[in-house]
Amino acid sequence: MDTSGSNVDHNKVLFGSRSVTKLPDTIKRLGGSSPVILTSKGKNGTANGNMLAKILTDASMTPAAILNVAVMHTPKPVTEEALEKLKAHAADCIVSIGGGSVVGLGKALSVRTGLKHICIPTTYSGSEMTPILGETENGRKVTRSDPKILPDFVIYDVDLTMSLPAATCAYSGVNAMAHAVESLYAVNTSPAISKLALEGIQGLAEALPAIVKDSNDRSAREKAQHAAWLCGVCLGTSATALHHKLCHTLGGSFNLPHAETHTIILPHAVAYNAPAIPDTMQKLASVLPGSEGDAIRGLNILLEKLEVSRSLKAFGMREEDIDKATEIAMSMQYANPRAMEKDAICELIRRAWAGEPARA
Repeated sequence: MDTSGSNVDHNKVLFGSRSVTKLPDTIKRLGGSSPVILTSKGKNGTANGNMLAKILTDASMTPAAILNVAVMHTPKPVTEEALEKLKAHAADCIVSIGGGSVVGLGKALSVRTGLKHICIPTTYSGSEMTPILGETENGRKVTRSDPKILPDFVIYDVDLTMSLPAATCAYSGVNAMAHAVESLYAVNTSPAISKLALEGIQGLAEALPAIVKDSNDRSAREKAQHAAWLCGVCLGTSATALHHKLCHTLGGSFNLPHAETHTIILPHAVAYNAPAIPDTMQKLASVLPGSEGDAIRGLNILLEKLEVSRSLKAFGMREEDIDKATEIAMSMQYANPRAMEKDAICELIRRAWAGEPARA
């Protein structure tokens, strides 16, 4: 893949099978010796934590603690509780392993403490490559961007993704794709970022259906992992717009699942902005199989192939919350190529709630 012209730092990223075994060396290189391991709640989180603990122990390095506490949308109370435990165990660096929720908690702790943060993603969220942190408090999700939030090192080990269910791969991958799509028409987009974005989108559009068809397709999972990395780089260097505003609103205020919400909203947000970005729509269509020159058609076809749910209703959103979501979305707007019109935004959310295919 060509990353010339971008601000990608290859010295902070490691790809490859069994690359997770390089974790002890990475910690030492960053000046650490007693890491806290962050994982999500549940069986998978516990297994990931134990696996890393064994790798560290075999290298004569003892983790300060394993915290299986991460939950979606990075609630501030969870972060504050984890912060107290981190301090109590005198950890000198942070290792997060899991999906976007775990990465988010690692970012929140790192920016509060100044400790080095190593990410080991097991999904395709791409958030490990961004200086963006979204935190939830009192029913609202607030995001901020700061170079100090960006993790210090990322380890991509395809082996850790092989057991990820195909449906999770699909939602997670479209979440990453959404980052790249918005970077195509961000207020600060550039030719270099657009090139990376289109490569990332095309890679995911090809790899994700292959994973759904055969969950053991290792080459497809490697391709998806590389493509998600590219998409994360795009988000890390670009402003966000309507799509992310809607997803932050729906996730933070109505507790809807992160990747699933991104997947449902993406084609609708693109359709809303389509009249204002005809050139971008042509570029997007060119990397979506089956689009026949129509990017919205291409996104609809992709989601059909991935067999994902298309409705917010399926994930617990109530019809009576559509108006409230519209009001929140219209407040503190993100820069967007098309002006946000209240009635049109309300209709967009209604279509997403009902699970209707996107249309211009």
